[in-house]
Amino acid sequence: MRKVLFTILLIITLFTQMKADNIFLKEFKTTNGAIPFDRITTNDYEPAIMQAIKEHEAEVLAIANQQEAPTFENTILALEYSGETLNRVLGVFYPMLSANADDSLIAVSTRISPIISAHSNFVSLNEQLWNRVNTVYKNFDESKYSHEDKRLLDKTYKNFVRSGAALEGAAREEYKKLTIQLTELTLKFEQNCLKDKARYEMWLKKEDLAGLPETGVVRPDPAVEAAAAEAAQKGREGEYLITLYFPSYSPFMKYSSRRDLREKLYKMYNTQCTSGEFSNIEVIKQIANTRLAIANLMGFKTFADYQLDNTMAKDVKHVYAMLDQLKKAYSPVERADMKRLEKFASKLEGKPMKIMPWDYSYYSNKEKDANYSIDDELLRPYFELNNVIDGVFGLATKLYGLQFTENYDAQVFYPDVRVFDVTDREGKYVGMLYTDFFPRATKQSGAWMTNFREQYLDKDGKDVRPLVTLTMNFTKPTDSKPSLLSFYEVETFTHEFGHALHSLLSKCKYVSLSGTNVYRDFVELPSQFNENFMTESEFLDSFAKHYITGEKIPQDLVQKVIASSQYGAAYACMRQLGFGYLDLAWYTIDKPFEGDPFKFEAEATKDVNMFPPVEGCLMSPQFGHIFSGGYAAGYYSYKWAEVLDADAFSKFKEEGIFNPKTASEFQELLSKGSTEDPMELYVKFRGREPKIDALLKRDGIKK
Repeated sequence: MRKVLFTILLIITLFTQMKADNIFLKEFKTTNGAIPFDRITTNDYEPAIMQAIKEHEAEVLAIANQQEAPTFENTILALEYSGETLNRVLGVFYPMLSANADDSLIAVSTRISPIISAHSNFVSLNEQLWNRVNTVYKNFDESKYSHEDKRLLDKTYKNFVRSGAALEGAAREEYKKLTIQLTELTLKFEQNCLKDKARYEMWLKKEDLAGLPETGVVRPDPAVEAAAAEAAQKGREGEYLITLYFPSYSPFMKYSSRRDLREKLYKMYNTQCTSGEFSNIEVIKQIANTRLAIANLMGFKTFADYQLDNTMAKDVKHVYAMLDQLKKAYSPVERADMKRLEKFASKLEGKPMKIMPWDYSYYSNKEKDANYSIDDELLRPYFELNNVIDGVFGLATKLYGLQFTENYDAQVFYPDVRVFDVTDREGKYVGMLYTDFFPRATKQSGAWMTNFREQYLDKDGKDVRPLVTLTMNFTKPTDSKPSLLSFYEVETFTHEFGHALHSLLSKCKYVSLSGTNVYRDFVELPSQFNENFMTESEFLDSFAKHYITGEKIPQDLVQKVIASSQYGAAYACMRQLGFGYLDLAWYTIDKPFEGDPFKFEAEATKDVNMFPPVEGCLMSPQFGHIFSGGYAAGYYSYKWAEVLDADAFSKFKEEGIFNPKTASEFQELLSKGSTEDPMELYVKFRGREPKIDALLKRDGIKK
């Protein structure tokens, strides 16, 4: 008996100790709730998640099993405010999994992902809870509640339905199995992508660098220096290392005159995850088939039908209509552009040239430079990262009155990370912004915005402000040069910063409706809208200055940037359309896919392919957006949002790009999150539904 009592006491003691020691199991006692990264270790995540799940399940059971009749307050609101600890730990865990994932963190993810999926099912498939939600929904008296309350109820109800709550018996158990399976598959896909990219290396000698600008010339480019530094880090002084990470891959494809090496690097990039230990060939089939099975359970013919039921587009027909309309407008222009580019390349090389995919970046840059006497390397010296930060942040200051003050006391998860406190024009605290600009082996490629914490009002009515993170993969500074960005990198910064503003400017009551928690085909509007300023001299002139001399960017360069902004627009559009058609092809299958992904992809994109298929190359196994990201049956939303952003910016062009009234009206749209229907929000801002004309005009397709 004593032994049993001792064991129980030991367990209680250990549990109490864990709760006392684990930073995630209580509210962060930091200024503005900043994440105490100095006190977080990898070992904290798993026990915190497991304990948080237990706490949340207890809360859910208390809501589901209560004796009181279901009401909006004791069911819908109670659910909305539940899971505080789980939200806190996952709010840090998931961003770290993308931005700073070593093998140990990946291992944690592998273990807990199916557990989290099972927990999600525990909530959404609780029959008593579903009955309460359904009762509140059916008996809701709109006259007693606000519009935002009604939106929360509608979203909660629909989320339950879409998560299988209305399923019964065997169908419900099958749904549980499929969702866990999907979680495991998407995680495997993501990890394969991360690991396979890291293993590809192209080692070069000095003589292999033909075409790449040398450090110290009139147009300095850090690509050669960075390649040398990468090699030196691996103990191979005197050599040069090119990798598949964007700051290394992109400059090489753009400037190298060695066509054989461009072809080699292109094939390395586009054969990622197609074979070997990290192959995703079977994984993508399994993901597509699992999603189809989930859609069928929900009563939909395809996964696309299921997904689009909860979007602005509403259905597959409307998506294809938009894609086809753009294809019809842009395809003739793209064909003419490609013929012109082949003539240019043939003249340059002194022999007939057939442009292949590894040629486009190189020759288009040459042609652009010839026509406009400008390329990115002329611009880089004027886009030093710190100056760009001032400019991009300054855009928010000018439009919305936001101020950004660097916080040197806030803890960070990696030495490169910087933190800024954001305040409004009255000095009131708005939120905190974490910036993470440079690539590393533990970070995924690309650029994104996410939240450690989203905005909402707590139970006491206190406005909890967001903690936002911006993650990029910009060219790193070297010993001799600061980080000098390409025009594209600056544009990427403005894009992701638009997402950040959507979160920072949120003024919503409920977290599930706040900030970027909007329809997927609406979420890109704020980000793509921001990109429009990149062709406005008034914006560029405000921050672009030479990193050595301090000279403002010459106006002739600015005008050339503006004049060249339409160059390659048709190619860029057709490339995006290709991704959109490929996405829909995978998710409009109506029976399990057992075919050849190579043939399938070629067929799906044949009408928009600008080049003949390259044997062994495949996009799908590395297409994270649609297989492990949140864009399955949703990649079209980038073009959908482009129509919106061009149309929205046309109002600024009509009324002044920094017009205070127009900016205030757009800020109102940004502040609403998902508290109103997105089309209604847009019409309220623009005065009408969006038209395609502004996009065609911006791209030079329509005069």
